[in-house]
Amino acid sequence: MEQKYDQLDEHDIEFLVDKIKQGDKEAFMKVVNLYQKKIFALTYSMVREREDALDLVQEAFLRLYEKIYSYRKGENFNAWLMQIVRNLSIDFLRRKKSRKSDSLESLDIEREDLSAPNENPGKFSPREMIYQAAAELPERQRLVFIFHHFEDLKYEEIATRLNISIGTVKSLHFKAIKKMRRILAPQLGGES
Repeated sequence: MEQKYDQLDEHDIEFLVDKIKQGDKEAFMKVVNLYQKKIFALTYSMVREREDALDLVQEAFLRLYEKIYSYRKGENFNAWLMQIVRNLSIDFLRRKKSRKSDSLESLDIEREDLSAPNENPGKFSPREMIYQAAAELPERQRLVFIFHHFEDLKYEEIATRLNISIGTVKSLHFKAIKKMRRILAPQLGGES
């Protein structure tokens, strides 16, 4: 009986990693199948462009293959891989920001698109509204928000990933939620 990929425990993942290190392509494909949706969700939540997110998913697996020897047995593989993905996404956003001098103009266009969800009710997507609102957050607030709400990480795990104190994580999360409410209020019929 074949075990479902999404139900593998850390021991099974380490077994697959060992096989990948030995050149087993099938083991690599199992890891790809196991993590591709999660990686897409993270990249999309950060870059908010489907094509860019798909490119980053491919790049993440290339990077995984290149860096597989740096993974240490006993380390949390999921956290290790998501750190690679987060770094790729941040690098992508930095490159995009430096290339795009008119980013404020595009943000205004996105706000206009978001501010009229009732024009085409079939296209209304709460998830997309949240992604767009999260994109307006300052970088550290956005990362804390994404890690907590999209990756279900606890404050302690976020603090470790970002190398900041738990108090700072809580403060950034509080500020992110406050700003998200202010951003989303007009679209949700509240006061801005």
